[in-house]
Amino acid sequence: MRFLLYNIRYGTGSEWHFHLPFPFSGYLRSTHKKFSHLIDFVESVNPDILGLLEVDSGSVRFQKECQANTLARQLQHFCVYQSKYARKSIWQKLPLTNKQGNAILTNRTIHNKKIHYFRKGIKRMMIELEIEQVVIFLVHLSIKYKHRHHQLDELRKQLQSISKPIIVAGDFNVLRGDHEMEDFLDKTKLINANHSGLPSFPSRRPFREIDFILHSPDIKVSHFSMPEVAFSDHRPLICDFEI
Repeated sequence: MRFLLYNIRYGTGSEWHFHLPFPFSGYLRSTHKKFSHLIDFVESVNPDILGLLEVDSGSVRFQKECQANTLARQLQHFCVYQSKYARKSIWQKLPLTNKQGNAILTNRTIHNKKIHYFRKGIKRMMIELEIEQVVIFLVHLSIKYKHRHHQLDELRKQLQSISKPIIVAGDFNVLRGDHEMEDFLDKTKLINANHSGLPSFPSRRPFREIDFILHSPDIKVSHFSMPEVAFSDHRPLICDFEI
């Protein structure tokens, strides 16, 4: 099976003028043209499972359409989407941010799906998706050091109840370096598919490894790559694996 993980930055691109005429103004522009190029790229990868972070579920940026559903129709995949903010969060009440979330798309039969929320952090949502041979967790952790380590500990405890092989993927925001992952990996026995520690952020000149695909020891990775594309400020991760 092929897994594609991609933080797509709501389809807003990664051009130099993103912060003009004022900081983060790129988040307010239309994304239809940029997203069409991103769709072409995803189709060329042809993933069986697609983990999407920073997805627009229907704001004015994307003409009130859901980017995850648009991609799912194009790929003929099933889609599970959820806002990344807690239900009572102030971010659920604001225009743009209440349409921001994460999604998993797959062409495999979905056996079960659950939405979890961490206790700490602004970005709290985690998707758990079970298909025939594997359980996938998609996360987008906090940019605050203390919060994301609380989240990692909660995630570790959540994994203890899973009997099937596991893939944990997402943007872990380990801004102090990948050593932040050492305790989590040691306790869960998960393996980083990116054996070479290739950086994924920022996409044009990456120097930080903050996006991860982690897997159980009983999952065999046959191929891992990180295409040099800049449809977002993150590079995509591609992982071919078998049980």
